[in-house]
Amino acid sequence: MKTLYDVQQLLKNFGIFVYVGKRLWDIELMALELDHLHKAGVITDPVFIKAKLILTREHSFEEKHQNEMTGF
Repeated sequence: MKTLYDVQQLLKNFGIFVYVGKRLWDIELMALELDHLHKAGVITDPVFIKAKLILTREHSFEEKHQNEMTGF
């Protein structure tokens, strides 16, 4: 697992499809869904950690991109 797409596919395996319409919100909702899957014990610690790292990276990138677009 290396990309946001990979995390989406992981969630899809559990019947979770995330599309809010704004990429930043999608990433945040995916993180919440991952938390729930991990708490339920259906994904392992290494898978959870890798997916969360990917989402954290993408979230930071998206925030930086939005700030550049708005001039902040």
